[in-house]
Amino acid sequence: MQTSLTEAFRKSAHGQEADEILRSCVHCGFCTATCPTYQLLGDELDGPRGRIYQIKQLLEGQPVTETTQLHLDRCLTCRSCETTCPSGVRYARLAEIGREIVDQQVSRPLGEKILRRTLRFFLPHPARFAPLLKLGQAFRAVLPAAFARKIPKRQAAKPWPTRTHPRKMIAFEGCVQSCATPNTSASAARVLDKLGITLLRVPMAGCCGALSLHLNEHREGKQFIKRNIDAWWPHIQAGAEAIVVSASGCGAVIKEYGLQLKDDPAYAEKAARISALARDLSEVLAREDVTRLAAARNRRIAFHPPCTLQHGQQLNGAAEAVLRRAGFELTEFPDSHLCCGSAGTYSILQPELSQRLLSNKLDALRTGNPELIATANIGCELHLASRARIPVVHWVELLDV
Repeated sequence: MQTSLTEAFRKSAHGQEADEILRSCVHCGFCTATCPTYQLLGDELDGPRGRIYQIKQLLEGQPVTETTQLHLDRCLTCRSCETTCPSGVRYARLAEIGREIVDQQVSRPLGEKILRRTLRFFLPHPARFAPLLKLGQAFRAVLPAAFARKIPKRQAAKPWPTRTHPRKMIAFEGCVQSCATPNTSASAARVLDKLGITLLRVPMAGCCGALSLHLNEHREGKQFIKRNIDAWWPHIQAGAEAIVVSASGCGAVIKEYGLQLKDDPAYAEKAARISALARDLSEVLAREDVTRLAAARNRRIAFHPPCTLQHGQQLNGAAEAVLRRAGFELTEFPDSHLCCGSAGTYSILQPELSQRLLSNKLDALRTGNPELIATANIGCELHLASRARIPVVHWVELLDV
């Protein structure tokens, strides 16, 4: 794609990076066919090709409006288009740059600002979010149904194993997952314990930074990243094999820590090392003999592969392979590449589109008559469970029996 960026953008790091990405796009339109929002809305401006064109226009000095902001906000950043693209266009990074520039030029309504700040204040901070969640759970029965179904039922975490093994890995427990579904990390630790691996808890670590980055608060996001690096670094120096991430959305971000801090002289090398050590749980278990686990075999499972796993990390089929080796029957269903509508804070900021995507996803998952739905990301798990008529769990819990 030919570009003619303004002089200011040609000289900026963001502009140069965006220009490189834009020039790799040949406007073939293959991405449009796999874009969830284009399928719902049928508007070229709500598909990857149209959004790329809008970002190109703003970098070339064309007027930026609330309409531009809306079309970019509607993007799920599911990265399905990246999986489809024959030219390897780094669309997610281009969208991130475009959104940041648009937000600098277009002021959001006061209500939106308050909502975004509220999300940033509570969700990445377990000490703030946990009491709020408990309050919601306590009054769940008397809340309006539409609101109550978004609040997960209280989950009592199973105990972590107390044995230690020569092989050690670092557990990433995250923010929302650590409060809403604490059994996920506990189950991961118990499963790995049976396989001779100690999963280390690091209390000083926290949010991966994704929420802040997705809401264009990049300085705040990088502060979360640096805090995690500082917390994990002593364990890495002591020989930890990997950082095990059971939330695929967080894993996709942690694997890009090196890119986020590549220009930071104090953290660039450490961040690159962290990215190299980050592993989705499915990558770890793929190398282990999961047939040794006493899993509840011969159950019919619909596995929902999160976008961050199949598109962001390019690990489509990894968790499914582990479950099949452990003896589970996985049902087939259509459009497994499409987003469920969770997408971090998208279900809150774009509720109408999110609910339409959720309805389509649940209809697809039910086609194989599964006993339950399993997934690999906390956002997807809570979103699906809000309306599913069968249990929804993180897939590692199926191995922890």
